Amino acid sequence: MCGIVGYVGSKEAATLLVEGLRKLEYRGYDSAGVAVLSSNGLEIARAKGKLANLDALLARSPISGTTGIGHTRWATHGKPSDENAHPHRFEKVAVVHNGIIENHIALRDELRAAGHEFASETDTEIFAHLIARELAAGAASLGDAVRSSLESVRGAYALVVTSEDHPSEIVAAKNASPMVLGLGEGENFVASDVPALLSHTRQVIFLEEGEVAEISADRIRLTDLAGKEKTRAAQRIDWSPVMAEKGGHKHFMHKEIHEQPRALADTLRGRFSEDEGDTLVGEVDLDRRTLETVRRITILACGTSWHAGLVGKQLIERLARIPVEVDLASEFRYREPVVDGSVLALAISQSGETIDTLAALREAKRLGARTMAVCNVLGSAIAREADDVLYTHAGPEIGVASTKAFTTQLTALALLAIRLGRLTGHLDAEAGRRWLAALRELPTKVEKALEGEAKVVEVAHAILQARDVLFLGRGPQAPVALEGALKLKEISYIHAEGYAAGEMKHGPIALIETDLPVVVIATKDATYEKTIGNIEEVRARGGKVVAIVTEGDTHVRSIADHVIEVPDCVPLLMPVVTSIPLQLLAYHVADLRGTDVDQPRNLAKSVTVE
Repeated sequence: MCGIVGYVGSKEAATLLVEGLRKLEYRGYDSAGVAVLSSNGLEIARAKGKLANLDALLARSPISGTTGIGHTRWATHGKPSDENAHPHRFEKVAVVHNGIIENHIALRDELRAAGHEFASETDTEIFAHLIARELAAGAASLGDAVRSSLESVRGAYALVVTSEDHPSEIVAAKNASPMVLGLGEGENFVASDVPALLSHTRQVIFLEEGEVAEISADRIRLTDLAGKEKTRAAQRIDWSPVMAEKGGHKHFMHKEIHEQPRALADTLRGRFSEDEGDTLVGEVDLDRRTLETVRRITILACGTSWHAGLVGKQLIERLARIPVEVDLASEFRYREPVVDGSVLALAISQSGETIDTLAALREAKRLGARTMAVCNVLGSAIAREADDVLYTHAGPEIGVASTKAFTTQLTALALLAIRLGRLTGHLDAEAGRRWLAALRELPTKVEKALEGEAKVVEVAHAILQARDVLFLGRGPQAPVALEGALKLKEISYIHAEGYAAGEMKHGPIALIETDLPVVVIATKDATYEKTIGNIEEVRARGGKVVAIVTEGDTHVRSIADHVIEVPDCVPLLMPVVTSIPLQLLAYHVADLRGTDVDQPRNLAKSVTVE
């Protein structure tokens, strides 16, 4: 989400910055702006909406200068507006920023107490104030001011700064958000992603965690946060512009599968209260008194989001002991649902525009329910209409088949379940801290699951010619089986069905014949032995077993045809991890079959018609 471009050289910066931002439009955004050091000092142009609006503004009021920074914003703190658009300025300093400042409230209060006034709702503006304060206090350079300011900041940032007092340089810093430097002749660049640079240079340096780059037209100086100088050779990028948008991946779906460790970290960032063993979901206005009126939660969703809701039901019921129903939103309005003021209706939608889910939410609201949404897009229709919203912060998802939106929905639901458990008293602080520790490990565990991709490719070759595939799972893995089957049928066009494994002998076992691929999620949990029994039933009828197992499981390896290992995890959070090999399996089967992975036939990213 969000895009950054910075430039120092001899060309007109405003034109170059907007051109670079246009190469990053695929990332999604709701406002855009540039700051350029002109003969009049620091000049800023910002506009809500698409880059065309910024183009029109610059056509009416041109800005001339050869040093500048630009940004496309995807709103997190504060609604989309001209005031909240980047760059943000305080005194002689302008900044652009991707990421989230976790301690922004404390920093804002500190600065206000010192007499600072803020012009926006964003956390980013705090950077401008901190850096301006360091420069006023006598920082020797813009780089020193940035490094000193970052000492008080907690959170994620890809940050670029310019100042009237240092007109021939910009400074960039990175922590947990991507940032790449572009090396030219008599000019240098910085951007949040490679596509913005490719029309100007192929020589790049990727910033590493905790690095600061001081950039002028003829030099780039790298340091750590303590100011110690670092050296690193540039590398050449040979990607085509189209491949660059995909980060070097063949398809957006593959890129988005691999973005999940970062997306999960963004979902979790700033949402832990270690002392209380609780989660900080500030967008959700629930307290004990409000929750006393809630007797039941009804989850409303479609497709992949419905599968996330099925996992969410188990999380909420286990941690908070509140009864949960999961309704297909497309059916909800037509069955005269029993809903009143004691119901919390929870809508789940990646886009926030899914028409069936929106209609179901409106019906629940009409019947008196309190409403909440788990959503990825700030300001979307569902987000606007719900009483409370928990944003997933997955970032834009281009591939039609949802991947990172699903796993971040699961993670957001876990955050909500912990909060509800603490409010109801069914989860004490110590138990809450154990859940927080398990959540904190998720990005690393997903990263490790992605390392098993070579084995998934091998399995994809083995099932490539199948006409049908069966997916089985128990407990929290039953919805993952449904999701795995959906992914395969969506993009490979192979008929696939997912079932709770205990239901197999109640009908689906009739489908099993010689060489039928059966994907079984057999991780170590309370239903492990039962699942082993299901594998034996498949084997007895000649089916070919592809097993997703906990790392180190030798027993299933001895009875399955193919085994894909995933790292161990708390069983109720394991669906986040087991989803990864199933996403990769669907992707590689589809790629091998030559289908249109990112835009499969008959499907749309956001379903806005019934």
